[in-house]
Amino acid sequence: MPAATLDAFLNSYLGEPDELRSAVVATIRQLTQAATTIRNTINQGVLGTAFAGTRGANADGDIQKDLDVFADDIFLDAMRHAPVALYVSEELEQPVLLDRQAALAIAIDPLDGSSNIDTNVSIGTVFSLLPATGAPDGNPAASFLQAGVSQLGAGFFIYGPQLALVLSLGSGTHVFVLSTRLGTFVQPYESRIIPQRTQEFAINAANYRHWDEAVRLYIDDCLEGTEGPREKDFNMRWIASLVADCYRILMRGGVFLYPGDKRKGYRQGRLRLVYEANPIAYLVEQAGGAATDTITRILEIEPESLHQRVPMVFGSAREVARITRYHTEPSAIGERAPLFSRRGLFRA
Repeated sequence: MPAATLDAFLNSYLGEPDELRSAVVATIRQLTQAATTIRNTINQGVLGTAFAGTRGANADGDIQKDLDVFADDIFLDAMRHAPVALYVSEELEQPVLLDRQAALAIAIDPLDGSSNIDTNVSIGTVFSLLPATGAPDGNPAASFLQAGVSQLGAGFFIYGPQLALVLSLGSGTHVFVLSTRLGTFVQPYESRIIPQRTQEFAINAANYRHWDEAVRLYIDDCLEGTEGPREKDFNMRWIASLVADCYRILMRGGVFLYPGDKRKGYRQGRLRLVYEANPIAYLVEQAGGAATDTITRILEIEPESLHQRVPMVFGSAREVARITRYHTEPSAIGERAPLFSRRGLFRA
């Protein structure tokens, strides 16, 4: 049976306390308080003081909204009261050293989907918890340049009709929803399991002309429906909010694609490996799904920089594996083979 509340779940995880587990629990509790503050601000909408206004560019060149910076400030302040040694976010060029003796490093996208702020579409916060590791040269970035398999936990908050927390601490992926009546997060579902198969994909089809041929071929085959090589109809979804698309897939299956493409600055994808792709991949894998950069498992990629970008495909495991085959061995896709006479992977 699922834990009735987040507190009960965290207490169960803690078991016989050790330094790392105690630090993880204390940090998640601080994160939930900060997320509740963010939710209250978002609920004010354009009536609030920190909403959809635009500032300059962040450390990675993306335009900042006022709410991006507000959210970053709230989470950074919350982490000052948690056993966190280092904090890095999308909005900061370098990590912030908080407590040299603390056990954890946290990487966070404080406000995912900020392009949706003023359209009343779900947005969120994505976070990754890593062990703080000392570096011989004293480089504070070293803790964040660990492959995603080193994560101690990961999660995201989604600010939608409900405030929900999707969380994994290495034993399944769990969903908690804030109950305003009870004043706490409660677990409404069993641990999430993503179906192996799906008939739903999420991609920004407006970029079709920029995609590599393997991605075009995969989408073409889906769109041909029952008359094509897949012999079934697919639905397409695209919210332009990573947390919202991931939440939908956790609830009912599907596959999400944000490939690299031929546009300037997009060859290596647009999602950040350290604080977007890694935590999402961790959650998806813990729910029985898969996540790749179209070929390589996301969690095995060694980050080379804090704000490194990566292509990403995640969701139903069999569909993710199929997309990899479109990139590496399309002739092995049995039902496609008869079509090669009229359309090849590198057709003109």
